[in-house]
Amino acid sequence: QVQLVESGGGSVQAGGSLKLSCVTSGFLFRVYTLAWFRQSPGQEREAVASIAREGTIRYSESVDGRFTISKDNAENTLYLEMNDLKPEDTAMYYCVASPQLVLYWYSFQADQYPFWGQGTQVTVSS
Repeated sequence: QVQLVESGGGSVQAGGSLKLSCVTSGFLFRVYTLAWFRQSPGQEREAVASIAREGTIRYSESVDGRFTISKDNAENTLYLEMNDLKPEDTAMYYCVASPQLVLYWYSFQADQYPFWGQGTQVTVSS
């Protein structure tokens, strides 16, 4: 069965860095569309970054220039490197996957992704 397991979250001060990992299993990793979403208490779930099977990447405006999404097809692992973290980045971060080709303009829609990890908490203090 499909499994996505995130790790790497934690507590940092503003300006710090973290690197999230998502180890996956149970599906053909290299052909899936993958993404990171986040959600804070009382806030809407929002997409952070997505990466298509061929490598096309999309970032939300709020993280563009600070976060980097990448994947290792040999290790079936998705990453999110986060630099210059801000208190507003505090959230639960989720790794998500879709077996279908997700067009670029739909890649930030949560309903495009049937598979979700359990999440890893990121807390940024000022």
